[in-house]
Amino acid sequence: MNANERYPNLHVLGHPLILHKLTHMRDLNTSTKTFRQLLREISLLMGYEITRNLPLIYQPVQTPLTTFDAPVISGKKLAVVPILRAGVGMAEGLLELLPSARVGHIGVYRDHDTHRPVEYLVKLPEPEGRLFILTDPMLATGYSAVHAVDVLLRAGVTANNIHFLALVAAPEGIDVFFQHHPDVPVYVAAVDDHLNENAYIVPGLGDAGDRLFGTK
Repeated sequence: MNANERYPNLHVLGHPLILHKLTHMRDLNTSTKTFRQLLREISLLMGYEITRNLPLIYQPVQTPLTTFDAPVISGKKLAVVPILRAGVGMAEGLLELLPSARVGHIGVYRDHDTHRPVEYLVKLPEPEGRLFILTDPMLATGYSAVHAVDVLLRAGVTANNIHFLALVAAPEGIDVFFQHHPDVPVYVAAVDDHLNENAYIVPGLGDAGDRLFGTK
């Protein structure tokens, strides 16, 4: 896991399995079914990395041979919050790894002309003492991610209890995000080259929501 020199809270998870699966997701000829499966698998793999610092305690466990003190997660409460709609695919992978996590939803769409987020839904679990993992496959302009973090902060979540998880990021989106929220960790599989005139990541993987749900 590589931290960025300019942005210490940017973590690029360049694991070979993640990169291999991401390459297949980028392929124009990958089917909706396969795209969906790969997104779930990558999200699960990324989940191992972003939860590596969960606190542990030791409690007695009786094995077939003896009793000893074994490590368990110390009761840290978790929430997975997809940014609708493409973030849902990533949430499914994380929930396989974290089946007891609560689930929230933040619904935003990008205005066609301004490329700025428009909010239409917010549903969140109780924030106290809970780590919130925001999911969105693409960190493009960065404004939807910034808006989602703003929503959590207004709900009473502290910045140190927010992680943002994406597959692919554009440099422009990274800049915007950390201008607003430098203390929130961002985990991505890859940082691509740039945004085009329509605010799509290049080379990217296209519209993640359309490819995930088979829409146009």
